[in-house]
Amino acid sequence: MTPLWKSGTALIVVSALLTACSAEPSQPAAEEATQSAVSEAPASVVSSSASAFDYAGRWTGVEGTYMTITPQADKAYQVVIADLDGPKTYAGTLQADGLHIERNGTPLVIVPGDGEATGMKWLAEKSDCLVVAANEGYCRD
Repeated sequence: MTPLWKSGTALIVVSALLTACSAEPSQPAAEEATQSAVSEAPASVVSSSASAFDYAGRWTGVEGTYMTITPQADKAYQVVIADLDGPKTYAGTLQADGLHIERNGTPLVIVPGDGEATGMKWLAEKSDCLVVAANEGYCRD
C-alpha cells in the first residue's frame, strides 16, 4: 500500500485545504462573523464603546452601597457614590474608554461590565453593572 503522503490524493487534499483557508469571506459574511463574535463574547468582558453605554441612573452595590450617575452638560456627569462612610459626589467626564472621575486624588475609569467583572461574589450573577475599581462595582437590579 502506498502511503497517503506519496499519493496524488494527499496533494489534492492539501491543495483544497489551503485554498479554503486562504479564501477571504465576502463583506456580508465577514460582518456577520464579527457580529457573532461580539455577541458570543463573555459578558465579563468590559465594553470598549463607553459612549454607546447608558451610565445614567442608580446602580446598587452590596451592604446598602449605591452609585447614582446624573448627566449634566455634553459629556459631563455627576457621580454620587455612597459607601459605608456615606455619599460623596464626584465630577465625571465621559471619554471613549469610560466615565472618568477622580476620587481622593486617584483617577478612576468607570466601565460597563457584568457582576463577575466587579470581582464581588454578591454581584456575580448580575448582568448590567459598572466596575469602578478592583472589587468595587454596582449593578442595576
